[in-house]
Amino acid sequence: MIKTIIVEDHSLIRFTLKTALTNAHTDIQVVGEAESGAELFRLLETTTPDIILLDIALPDISGIVIARRLKKERPKIKILAISAEKEIEVVQSLLDIGIEGFISKQSGNIEEIINAIHSIMNGVEYFGKDIAALIYAIYVSRKKTTEITPEFTAREREIILLCRDGLVAKEIADRLCISLNTVHNHKKNIFQKLGINSTLEMVQYALKHRIINIS
Repeated sequence: MIKTIIVEDHSLIRFTLKTALTNAHTDIQVVGEAESGAELFRLLETTTPDIILLDIALPDISGIVIARRLKKERPKIKILAISAEKEIEVVQSLLDIGIEGFISKQSGNIEEIINAIHSIMNGVEYFGKDIAALIYAIYVSRKKTTEITPEFTAREREIILLCRDGLVAKEIADRLCISLNTVHNHKKNIFQKLGINSTLEMVQYALKHRIINIS
């Protein structure tokens, strides 16, 4: 049996969840309930669950604080957050802590919760669709902040800007009063820094990473 503790401050939700899990006739057994963080940690002195269904908004201790403490003191216990809290900062904090799953109260149902519990106990993280969308947004955000943008000289930036304006190498050479060969060398250096081989890719990269503006 999968021993489960429900942590939820609303008694009706707690009762409904426990009843639904019990009536589902699965291998999931509710071995305890808590309406606060303090009550949960008292319960854990005598009961060791396999997984905790954790609400994030509790009256005494934040679910984030609870999750962090659980992962430090009882890392073998799995955590499935079931919460109305869907702010990207909350999800990001819980991901950093290392919880195994997160389902939104707005979109989740008992069948999904059962599936999530089984998935987590089989070693596979579970995140509801709307939470998965937030996770992707976090990934994109982090990727942008960790990407290293190559350093360009002032002259290289000038050439990128003029390429954006549609000038060809000869026109750039005339505009900057440099030789055509120098323009080609600068472009070659830019291409090497970016790992590309065309002027179009260079301009697209520069616009995407705000090295230059559209106008």
